[in-house]
Amino acid sequence: MQAVVLAAGEGTRLRPLTDDKPKGMVEVADKPILTHCFEQLERLGATEFLVVVGYQQEKIIEHYGDSFNDIPITYSHQREQKGLAHALLTVEEHVDDDFMLILGDNIFRANLQDVVRRQREDRADAAFLVEEVPMEEASRYGVCETNKYGEIVEVVEKPDDPPSNLVMTGFYTFTPAIFHACHLVQPSGREEYEISEAIDLLIQSGRTIDAIRMDGWRVDVGYPEDRDRAEELLEEQPAEASA
Repeated sequence: MQAVVLAAGEGTRLRPLTDDKPKGMVEVADKPILTHCFEQLERLGATEFLVVVGYQQEKIIEHYGDSFNDIPITYSHQREQKGLAHALLTVEEHVDDDFMLILGDNIFRANLQDVVRRQREDRADAAFLVEEVPMEEASRYGVCETNKYGEIVEVVEKPDDPPSNLVMTGFYTFTPAIFHACHLVQPSGREEYEISEAIDLLIQSGRTIDAIRMDGWRVDVGYPEDRDRAEELLEEQPAEASA
């Protein structure tokens, strides 16, 4: 299965760690965040990495070259930061079947393999790793509402009044149908093309999306203190036990 890695971000909130490098090259436990992503995806059986780059892209390309542990890498350039749906469309021509998608600033020690397994069962058109957060924090995320079968029926990006405390993490699987939905997305109030809106369009068209609840942990490395927290957790669990 191909794996798409979104790594075009500048990482302004991570400064000064990103003063001279893109977000994905910030080191956590002596490895760039992207290396943690690649190693995770390799354990999940990735056959090719499709890496979306942008800010200081040359530093990522120079570091990794055209492969990682013999898995080929294809780079795609997001010239403007216009949201995740916009970033995903830059790899459309390279995707030929179901694929994994990981946000290149997330570090996981969790049951990602359950998401991949669900996709391979052909029960759903997409599967997402989701987690419960305190209700007062839910408005910071893409919030999911599910039915009694564990299928996602609505996704709302950073809502003022969250319908639930179940939120998307940075790991998904999709069929290529997501690209058609991304083409239909209109700019949000933030002037970005939101992946949550594309997902809602999939749901409205009758597609099935399964929510897989997270067993383990993840850190979205958005601020310097997040990097420190990820390092602490990796010291406690240095080897991936659940991929």
